[in-house]
Order: sequence, then C-alpha cells, then structure tokens
Amino acid sequence: MTATNDKSKIRYAVVGLGWFAQEAALPSFVHTENSELVALVSDDPTKNEELSKKYGINHTYSYDEYEDCLASGEVDAVYIALPNHLHCDFTVRAANQAIHVLCEKPMAVTEQECEAMIKAANDNNVKLMIAYRLHLEEANLQAVEILRSKQIGEPRIFNSVFTQQVEEGNIRLRDVTGGGTLYDIGIYCINAARYLFQDEPIEVFAVAANNGEQRFSEVEEMASVILRFPNERLATFTCSFGGASVSTYQIVGTQGDLRVQPAYPWQGEIKHYLTINGETQEHTFEDRDQLAAEFTYFSDCILQDKDPEPSGTEGLIDVSIIQALYQSIETGQPVQIETSNRHQRPTSDQSIEHPPSDEKPDLIHAAAPSGQS
Repeated sequence: MTATNDKSKIRYAVVGLGWFAQEAALPSFVHTENSELVALVSDDPTKNEELSKKYGINHTYSYDEYEDCLASGEVDAVYIALPNHLHCDFTVRAANQAIHVLCEKPMAVTEQECEAMIKAANDNNVKLMIAYRLHLEEANLQAVEILRSKQIGEPRIFNSVFTQQVEEGNIRLRDVTGGGTLYDIGIYCINAARYLFQDEPIEVFAVAANNGEQRFSEVEEMASVILRFPNERLATFTCSFGGASVSTYQIVGTQGDLRVQPAYPWQGEIKHYLTINGETQEHTFEDRDQLAAEFTYFSDCILQDKDPEPSGTEGLIDVSIIQALYQSIETGQPVQIETSNRHQRPTSDQSIEHPPSDEKPDLIHAAAPSGQS
C-alpha cells in the first residue's frame, strides 16, 4: 500500500474535470472521513485554476504532466473520469507508479484493454475498482435482498428503460472516444440484470435504431437488448440518447414483482414498488451522496487491504457483453458468450450512507446532459 502522510486518509487526484467530476465527484470529498482531494489533472487551465481555488487544492497538472502527478509523492489514488477510450492508458500508467485506481465505467472500450488494466494492477499490487456506485446504494442493494429472499418467488424477467436527450456535440455521441448508448447508459441495465439475477448471461441479442439526425451520425440513437441467463431467465432493456429522461427497471417473479423508479440516478430519491399477491407497497429511499460512498468504500479497501467488490473483473464482464451486443447488431444474429464467473456480488452489507450535498456547482467549460450519468 502506498504510504500516506495521514494514515487514516487516502489522497486522491481527480483526472478529468468534465461535468460529472465537477458536479458529483469534487463536492463529495467533504462528506468523507477517509478520503482527501489533493490534486487535479486537466488540460483546461481555467478548470485547474478555478477549481483548485474553490477546493483549496495546491497541486494541478495537465495531461502531459500526469507522470509528474503520479510520482509526486502527494497522491495515493486516482479517480479517472476521462472519456472511455483513455481509461486503459491512464489506469495502467497509474498502476505502474504504484498508485491505486478508481476508474469510471465503462471500464474501457475493449476486453483487451480491461485485461491490460487488471494485469497492471495485479503486477504492481495496487487496488483497482470500477465506479459502480449503485453497488453501494441502498435502494439497489435492497432490491438484491428482496430477490434473494424470494419475496417475489423465482425471478424470471428483468426489464428496463433508460433514456435521455443528449445534445449534439456531446462526447457521448462520438465513436472515437468510446461513445454510444450501450457503453454509456446501457451498461447500467446490463449490470443491474447481473446483480439482480446473481448470474451471467449466456446469449445476447440486440438491434439498434437511428432516426437519421446529424447528432447520431457516429453512434446509435437507441438500442434494444435481450440477455438470456441460465435457467431460461430473460433480461430486456432499451436505452436511448433521443428520448425523454426515463430511468426504471422491473423484476417479475413467479409470485410478485418489484419496480424501481428512478433506477439509476446519482442523486435524488429512489422509489420501490413491491407487489406481492396483488398488494403493492411503496418505499422511498432518501437522497444520498453516492460519490462520497464510493470514495469512502475504495479508501477503506486500500487502508484495510481488501479487494473491492466492483473489481476489474466486474468491469471486464460488462465490456465483454457490450462488445457481443454490438456484434449482434452488426450481424443481426444472437451471440453466445462466456464470461468469467463472479464469486463476489453486491450485498446490503456494502450500503454506505452519506448526506447529499446541498451545493449546485457552477460548471466550468462543461455542459451536463439533460439526463443523469
């Protein structure tokens, strides 16, 4: 483990200062007791200057100075919030300098990149966690427990809709940076189906649609997906960059169903609608600081020398499924897949609750999409 000045706190550099880093990540450090924001890495001098003043940061770096940041002795871990196609390079370079890595999802663009990231972390004995914040969020973890306890009988069907409007020019609409609906928002639906069914899909099928707008010239406007799981269970979802903001999933069992809405937000309340034998109960989960929970959990893994549950393997499996889905879209055929078996799954023991931030930061040279990240 990298040495720290304060043995109770892990010192972070945030790499990439887009809207999500500015709005969700940077303000969350104040809610953590074991994590400290000490450095910023961006190629935008204005972002570095204004955000370092705002948060009292003494160390800022450009991307060309990333190695200086890693070798400074001031940083124990990096939070990588860069475009998807840069995740592998910046993760491997950090691991090679014995710096721990919390990387945003999707982990990378290809399975080969994911495997290189895992190898670099293992070779250098550093922790690698993929930022699946919902693995620490109470509403989603309680959904896992409801299914585990068979309250709705045997879970048979998962269905989800996750849509939002993404404006032209947004990086999510660029192919070269690893954009597209499946990488950006479809991954939430894939991951939810996996942690709710507690299993891995064995066959996938997908179709994409595009209304011909210029903003969708490089990536699909929307995609609809079927995932076949062992024991003949089916998960379906549709994700879109051209629809109104909708975020919901439903699991149907042999004796009832659970609907979660909104399902995937990074802030705000989340509601459960649990129906058993025709009787519906509604439960509201309060707003929490999900990013503070993420930093707290990862820092604890470093300090206690524990392996993070949302591991590199977790990230690799989702990317392998996404690649198979694009293969299905291209060929028009179902694709059979084999993924690594997961021995760890998110459980309610991982729930971490921090109060939400009241702050609504003014974004610097960044525009938030109309939906949620």
